[in-house]
Amino acid sequence: MLKQKYQSVLDLGTQLNIQDGDVSTTDGVLNIKGTAETPYVKNRIWDAIKTIGGNNPTDITADIKVTDDSVYHKHTVKKGETLGAIAKHYYGNAMNYKQIFEKNTDILKNPDTIYPDQILVIPNL
Repeated sequence: MLKQKYQSVLDLGTQLNIQDGDVSTTDGVLNIKGTAETPYVKNRIWDAIKTIGGNNPTDITADIKVTDDSVYHKHTVKKGETLGAIAKHYYGNAMNYKQIFEKNTDILKNPDTIYPDQILVIPNL
């Protein structure tokens, strides 16, 4: 029954390519383990858990490790995106585009010019 309750979390883990995943149940608690690529991916899993179980769920535990915590995430630019829109997505504030630009000056020369398929480092704030 717990696995059914949190099935969308398990599906998201698969979609986000969580590695070394393991799911078990002990004493009425669903235990999830795995490794996420970045802190952003880990946060997405936790947000999905909280959506179902609330801010302090007692029927699930999650031990999600992170492969690379030196960056918040790596983002592949899609057609029509701007640094401001990307910053809004990851940080909730479009003005944080400056931090993304500064972290990617090796491939970006102008914050107003990005191209589809560029892979941008989204820095930890």
